[in-house]
Amino acid sequence: MELELRTINGHIEAFDRGGHFCFSADTMQEALEELDLRAA
Repeated sequence: MELELRTINGHIEAFDRGGHFCFSADTMQEALEELDLRAA
């Protein structure tokens, strides 16, 4: 799944190709770790 990560109000939000919200994270590192978990 391809996601776009955006910084919004000091945290990271992930959106799919259709622009739908998928998850949020406090840091970019946390967001990347979540992406790794979803890819496994």
